[in-house]
Amino acid sequence: MYNEINSLEKFTNNLISIFQNENVEYIFINDGSTDGSKEWLLKLTEKKQKNNIKFIDLKDNIGKGHALHNGIEESRGDYILFQDADLELDPRDSLEMFNIIKNDKNIECIFGSRYLSGKLKKNNNYLNEIVVKFNSLLFNLLFGQSLSDLHCGTKIISSEILKNLKLTIKDFGFEIDVASQISRNNCDIYEFGISYFARSKLEGKKITWVDGLKSYLYMFKTRFLQNEISITISIVYSTIYMIYIGSFFGMGVGKNLVICLFALTGLFIGLHNKILNSSLILLFLYIGSLFSKGNGKIYTVLIGFFIGIYLVKKISLFFKNKKKKNKLISFFI
Repeated sequence: MYNEINSLEKFTNNLISIFQNENVEYIFINDGSTDGSKEWLLKLTEKKQKNNIKFIDLKDNIGKGHALHNGIEESRGDYILFQDADLELDPRDSLEMFNIIKNDKNIECIFGSRYLSGKLKKNNNYLNEIVVKFNSLLFNLLFGQSLSDLHCGTKIISSEILKNLKLTIKDFGFEIDVASQISRNNCDIYEFGISYFARSKLEGKKITWVDGLKSYLYMFKTRFLQNEISITISIVYSTIYMIYIGSFFGMGVGKNLVICLFALTGLFIGLHNKILNSSLILLFLYIGSLFSKGNGKIYTVLIGFFIGIYLVKKISLFFKNKKKKNKLISFFI
């Protein structure tokens, strides 16, 4: 929490009351507040005097991500639940998410979503909603996901998974950092519809348009600069051969547009497919080119492309569990 003195009493009372029958620990993190939040939290921990309540005081306001990194290191539970102290999201929804994940050992990660529920919602900032939905769509394209609310702060994740992530982003980009690394680790992300009561800047909302612009930098960083070597090789390989194939179609300016389109397609092939899978797509592109001549060749090439994509998905599903156990398979498929 950062400068949330006006909401702390209501927030902490709600949170502790809602989770009072559960075996949990509460970790309150003061992210360099200057409005008395620190002093209020100190009084709370002294008053409660329980072993399951911890207080972390960060002297400087570095950012949400930095604060949560500290909380993750201190946590001892089997699952870690993130809850902002600004009253925009309801802890009762968090309890529902907790009950789901503790009763189903196959679920290791649940993200809250403000756009899936039939629950109460108040949001007067339509532009902000458009940006969130666009960012979620862009993230899904880059990481092969289907998230409806990338930036939602309420999440519950297995401690085993979370503590093995190499989190580096220290501000509001934390949500992108977590989602991108979980996606790359092939962990299934479940979503749960939650309530939402948006605040205005006058009411204390901290995120700004600058954070919105930085989110695109973080998506570029997490998607293109933090990949394992096998993905990087596949990106270069797939982009090169798709540029080469695209050079055979179109004329003049149209040819350049086709090459750009094929290059972009190659980029996405490389992002979502390792070297052998990408090579299989290339093989079917070549086979498709053998069945026609002239302008009609583009259609048979596209047919070969879609057949290759279909077969690659089947192969990936077949080797899904084996990739976790065999590094060689994981490198190539």
